[in-house]
Amino acid sequence: MATLTFCGAAGTVTGSCSLINCDRGRFLVDCGLFQGNRTTQDLNYQPFPFDPSGVGFALLTHAHIDHSGLLPKLTRAGFDGQIHCTEATKDLLEFMLRDSAFIQESNTDRMNSKRERRGQPLVEPLYTVTDAEATLRQLVATDYETWFEPVDGIACRFWNAGHLLGSASVEVKFEQAGKTISMLFSGDLGPDEKAFHPEPEAPTDYDYIVCESTYGNRDRDDYTLEKRREAIRDELLKGLSRGGNVVIPSFAVERSQELLHDIAVLLNAGEIPDATVYLDSPLARKATEVFIKYSAEMEDIAVDESELFRHPNFRLVESVEESKAINQVKRGAIIISASGMCTAGRIKHHLKNNIFRSESTVLFVGYQSPGTLGSIILGGTPRVRIHGKEYEVRAEIRKLGNYSAHADQGELIDWVLERGRARGGLFLNHGEDPARKVLRDLLIERGLDPEKILLPAFDESFTLVAGSPAKSISRPEPRIDPAELQRDWHNEYAEFILKLSEKLQATETSQQRRQLIERLSSSLRD
Repeated sequence: MATLTFCGAAGTVTGSCSLINCDRGRFLVDCGLFQGNRTTQDLNYQPFPFDPSGVGFALLTHAHIDHSGLLPKLTRAGFDGQIHCTEATKDLLEFMLRDSAFIQESNTDRMNSKRERRGQPLVEPLYTVTDAEATLRQLVATDYETWFEPVDGIACRFWNAGHLLGSASVEVKFEQAGKTISMLFSGDLGPDEKAFHPEPEAPTDYDYIVCESTYGNRDRDDYTLEKRREAIRDELLKGLSRGGNVVIPSFAVERSQELLHDIAVLLNAGEIPDATVYLDSPLARKATEVFIKYSAEMEDIAVDESELFRHPNFRLVESVEESKAINQVKRGAIIISASGMCTAGRIKHHLKNNIFRSESTVLFVGYQSPGTLGSIILGGTPRVRIHGKEYEVRAEIRKLGNYSAHADQGELIDWVLERGRARGGLFLNHGEDPARKVLRDLLIERGLDPEKILLPAFDESFTLVAGSPAKSISRPEPRIDPAELQRDWHNEYAEFILKLSEKLQATETSQQRRQLIERLSSSLRD
């Protein structure tokens, strides 16, 4: 009996990992890092819910770390099979996995310094640069729309997903009990209007379809690429006119390159002031070089190909010293920096230097997972904690939604309907539960069988039988309380510390402050 198990991205938008078990072997589609609040990130340190050494091969939809970031851990745990992806995905992973491993090592070094001072045992990194390099040697690149067999009897091919350079939907066919089972994994789907890549495509007629649902409960405003540039133009004009800097938290791969492209168009047309644009992310800088390599294959480029990402106003920052020097710039700069959700990286330093300044602007151009610093800032908090220190939020906080690399609700529905009705079932993954449920209801309204639209839970397994409805056969206790995906105790603790600080500052006398502290201390003793 063939089975499909969802080992991640079930009720959340990170940690994508699907395990297929059939007569011909076991294989994975994606193996991504969990991102979000600290409790969600802790999932990365739990053992895989399967034996990595028993996995024959992996299929990778694209290079984003929430789809690829646990591959080095998989290799470290005993997986030695091939990892199949597109050529552009392979090129991006050459530095993305090394960068992720470097972050794991650096974070562990800082953690161990604290643990050593406290007399606590030291911990190992999730994986190392050596593990990442071993993983890179397992990558095998394949062209779009070309059948290949990772093992005898399992046929696969990639289709353009329109989400990211090299992104793909994955078609899989294999024999089980004398019949052919056909499956399609959407990966992350791009919107219809997007620079660089054509619209998503894939054939029809499947037993099972696994579709992402990130934006299953919302539509973006209708826009063209020209209207998107008008929107970013207006935000930059307003932000720069305030007399400070415009800080843009951005994902290093794809989003940063789209921003550079649009800003270059605006600068060339004289539609925004002659500002200096800093791209402060070593990862984004390297990704930009890969985009230049594939520029001849890209669509909707509005500047000369030889000038792509090379505008004289651009400063592609690499060294720490160059990054620190930006702190001296108090006005007139556009600072693009990773990470996009403000969870790590150099963006935190730029926020520390600008978020308390009323003349500055923080412009969000991407999804903010619940519980992340970006989500908290965008939610309207008056104060934030960054690197253990409190900062007043006086900067103008803005959001622009038309840079999403994901298909919105209407585009997801169209993609599903264009694929035809899956004979065995449509699984909605890679989405928070509210988004999945809304998308499910709308698909039912469009005539799909409600019994065949499934919302898998963490580690839930389903039977796969050609031409037959999928049936749940195992639903273990979840590795995480679904509520913790939205808001965990770390978020509550940070909010409590901010409220306590505000209360103490508002209290008039030292005696009253001591009394407040004593009441809190007394409750801890209870």
